[in-house]
Order: sequence, then C-alpha cells, then structure tokens
Amino acid sequence: MTRDELAPAVKAQNGASVVSCHVQPNASRTAIAGMYGEELKVTLKTPPVDGKANKELCRLFADEFGLSGSSVQLISGQTSRRKRVLIPVDREIFLRKYSS
Repeated sequence: MTRDELAPAVKAQNGASVVSCHVQPNASRTAIAGMYGEELKVTLKTPPVDGKANKELCRLFADEFGLSGSSVQLISGQTSRRKRVLIPVDREIFLRKYSS
C-alpha cells in the first residue's frame, strides 16, 4: 500500500498514532492485509470471543514495533469490526513502516 492510501487511516495524537482498522476475525492467519476503504484491514486468527481478538490486534501492533502489549490500547470498537487503536509510535514512523 502506498503512503497516500494509508494516510487517512492514521491520525497523529500527542506523538502517538491512532489507527482506524477494519478487523476480520477467524481468518486463516493474523496479518496486515491492506486497506479497506479508508481503514487498515487486519486479519486475525482468533475468534471474537471474550475480547481475545481485541487482545490479538493490540499484540500484533505491539510486536510489529517492539512494544509491550499493554502499551497499545484499543480506544473504540470493542464489539465492532471497526476499531481505533492507539499506538505509542509517531505517525511518520507508522506510515514509513507500512508504506511501499
């Protein structure tokens, strides 16, 4: 995905990034799958039961940036496929990592 495609999904907030995601639980693998409109599409192996998919989403971003799991927070969309995640990484760093 290009920087221009990814940019609408990532907002800067006090030196961190707020990422709008469209999540597909029960997928064959956990991965960043591209864009879904103006949201980052993320596939998760975990089913959406007891918050397990939400935890896996936060763990995915934490692992990608070498952060502790508790430093990445789900800020909205606990029961929805549309989620917003707060990642304590500068927006520019986030955009560089996922832009091709």
